[in-house]
Formats: sequence, structure tokens, C-alpha cells
Amino acid sequence: MKQTDFVVTLFEGKENPENLTVGVLLARKALDQGHTASIVLMVHAVGLGQPGETKGVDIGAPFPEVGGTLEEFLNLGGQVCICNACMEHNGFRAEQMDPRFELINAPDVVTLLMGAKASLQLT
Repeated sequence: MKQTDFVVTLFEGKENPENLTVGVLLARKALDQGHTASIVLMVHAVGLGQPGETKGVDIGAPFPEVGGTLEEFLNLGGQVCICNACMEHNGFRAEQMDPRFELINAPDVVTLLMGAKASLQLT
């Protein structure tokens, strides 16, 4: 895990596509502005850690489809982290998660948030 300037914490997954869209888009925009950025998947959002899970999530104009935005985010050096305890609690296993995403624990979440210049928590 690397420390980043901007941290978006998502607590819900596809059941709240608006928050998912805004969170991923703002993390992507932080990279455009020259900041480093992380997205942390917690509670119900850990299901988004499965490969391809955000593909096709599209709330419509003027917002882009989430899967493509997330791929851009990753290609530009963005970091996605998954809360390990939340993952296990929700019945997922590490091998089900996208290998580009990093499993982190509670102390890591605190470190990311305390070291960030700004954060956005979406519930």
C-alpha cells in the first residue's frame, strides 16, 4: 500500500450506482490534477473488488460508465484497496478479488486517511 493525497472510501457497491460513479470519477479527476489517489472498498463495496464487477455500471449523462473510468484510474497509477476484514465478513476470499487491488487491514485504512490531504467517504 502506498500513501496517497486523496482517498475515496466506498461503503456500498452496485446497489448505490450514483455514489459508486461519483467516487470513482472524483478519484480519477484527482489524478488528472496531479494528485495521487486511492479508492478503499469497505463493508458492502468489497464485492466491487471482483474482476469486471464495475463494468456496465452507467447512471447516464453526463457521467461516464464506471468500469472504463476505473480502468483509466488504474492505468494512470491509482490504487484500489480492499478491507480484508470486510471482505471475509461478506463471504469473499482473496483469490476472488482483482489481483491489481491490495488487501489492507484497519490500521492501513487509518494510515491512508490520516496521511491524505483530502478524503471523501461515500455511504
